[in-house]
Amino acid sequence: MCHLMGGRWLGLLSLLAWSWGSTHAAQGGGDDLARSLDKLRLNQIQVIGTHNSYHLAPEPALMEAMAKVVGVERIKGWDYTHRPLPEQFIRLGIRQIELDVFADPAGGLFANPLSRVLLGAAGVNPQGDAPGSPNADDADKAAEALRLPGFKVLHVQDLDHRSTVTTLEQALAQVRGWSRDHPRHVPILILLELKDQTIAGLPTRPIRFDEPLLDQIDAALRQHFPPGTILTPDDLRGHFADLPTALTMRGWPTLAQARGKVLAALDNEGSLRDLYVKGHPALKGRMMFVSADGPESPEAAWFKINDPVGQFDRIQNLVRAGFLVRTRADAETREARTGDISRRDRALASGAQFISTDYPEARVEWSPYQVRLPGGIVARPNPVSAADFPGDLDVEGSLVGSPSPSAPPTGSPPR
Repeated sequence: MCHLMGGRWLGLLSLLAWSWGSTHAAQGGGDDLARSLDKLRLNQIQVIGTHNSYHLAPEPALMEAMAKVVGVERIKGWDYTHRPLPEQFIRLGIRQIELDVFADPAGGLFANPLSRVLLGAAGVNPQGDAPGSPNADDADKAAEALRLPGFKVLHVQDLDHRSTVTTLEQALAQVRGWSRDHPRHVPILILLELKDQTIAGLPTRPIRFDEPLLDQIDAALRQHFPPGTILTPDDLRGHFADLPTALTMRGWPTLAQARGKVLAALDNEGSLRDLYVKGHPALKGRMMFVSADGPESPEAAWFKINDPVGQFDRIQNLVRAGFLVRTRADAETREARTGDISRRDRALASGAQFISTDYPEARVEWSPYQVRLPGGIVARPNPVSAADFPGDLDVEGSLVGSPSPSAPPTGSPPR
């Protein structure tokens, strides 16, 4: 109940700020509107993100060969491709990304995937499996990066491993570079899923994540995002005992305080999340937020709830209480193949701040299905936690004074 009350008070204060700002905007024009929007808090906006944001679909020959190994239906779920991260930010207005991360402390663990054998058996030159680009120079750089120690970014070892970014280092550098060059962007959520599961029948056995490796993930985030460029659990908690108390008493930062920053969250739940929290009460000293078991947990501030249909009421209750939520508008390419928009529309209406999709652009040979905010804007007032604000305001574009970077690109989207 205390969290609900805190969320209501913050909503009332925001409404008062909006009433003041809209009156003065009418008198003073766009500058006053911009200042009014800057008083929105991080939990009072909604943006679009991408699922497995690095992912490149396997080559058609490999898809056909893999279907015989793991089944046609599972392979269908791998048939999607994203633009490089900077393109997603500038051309599509994406403000949440997801990276699957594998540990490779010795280097070379993922340098010789089983897919090469499958492609060879199909009579196909396996050079096309180079992450990111068919260009030979890029392929050589990616192959070299795979041989070096460090965290690697891919979906499934041996089979579904094509990526626009080979390493976590490369991905974080791209995000930081774009963020630095566009300092007025609304905060970008970096979601990390740490993968270490062995899959029966596949030769590559991932390294299990332990406390030292988790500390190395935090160190990588610190290296690329110095203080003032990333919002951490310590920043949110401040002098309060835990994160829920901080949300109730003070709330998330305003956009005026948070623009140009990122925040990071751990996708994993269960034992790996618990290991990450161990020894760090209320995430003290940690770089990533975690999806807690419930809103009363000391580390509760952000939740991963992938089902916006079955969990619609839960998402809305958490958003009203001041928490951040990430949900998914589609999964396994089903919605894009059928054109079904029902899950997408529930996701948008749920008030989840981060709506993740595989289709910020339509796969036109299947259907016109895509996930954008109305009007193609980058960020809008949240339909639940900022319901008293006009929902068609571009919270980012109206401040930067330029056309929305999510305007549809020319040409066909990538597969």
